[in-house]
Amino acid sequence: MALDHLKRKKPYKEKAWTPLNASNSWAVFRIMSEFVTAYETMNRIGPCISIFGSARTLPDNENYKMAVEVASRLVEEGYGVITGGGPGIMEAGNKGAQLAGGKSVGLNINLPHEQTSNQYIDFDKLINFNYFFVRKVAFVKYAQGFVCFPGGFGTLDEFFEVVTLVQTRKIDLVPIVLFGTKFWSGLIHWIKTIILKEYQNINENDLELFKVTDDVDEAINYINHFYAHAEAGHFLRPNFEG
Repeated sequence: MALDHLKRKKPYKEKAWTPLNASNSWAVFRIMSEFVTAYETMNRIGPCISIFGSARTLPDNENYKMAVEVASRLVEEGYGVITGGGPGIMEAGNKGAQLAGGKSVGLNINLPHEQTSNQYIDFDKLINFNYFFVRKVAFVKYAQGFVCFPGGFGTLDEFFEVVTLVQTRKIDLVPIVLFGTKFWSGLIHWIKTIILKEYQNINENDLELFKVTDDVDEAINYINHFYAHAEAGHFLRPNFEG
């Protein structure tokens, strides 16, 4: 009876796309050009570590100073440094890399009235993006590890994006460091007590995909140890094909 009633009802009025959005298929070529530029540039740079963190962190902040030190140490270990190219922790990462004489890469995103690239990026290693998702691919494909400093929604998004890709084996296993135990402890507690224990939405082994620390030496050693033994299957190479 209910089915017959539904059959007699007039169809709902279907929604329509705004013509501007629906006809914007030419944007595909702009997206393709960003991928080509990023791939050609990043292929020549070599193994790097991506550093994430807040654009709002000021130079007198302890996290800024720690990011400079971490980046410098990474360069001493033979890595280049990739950041989002902007101010704050991103600037600190590029500054540390450049001061140590290493490769300083900036993947800048064009945001009206918000972000401009910092002065510590090598002039031939600055790439400007219009699309966040293309920028994310460049971050992940060419990074041999990730160091996440305290940040906002963008930093959390980047961390969860990377750990999800590793968890689902869409990219190779790579070292992920969360720097700043005070900042990250609340999130880790929630992950352990709610996501893992109460809802059982992850496995306990997933908690081993990242390391939380306040110590620069510990962060660097964690990354170095990961690549210390080739027999473990951890090689310095792009994280996925294509």
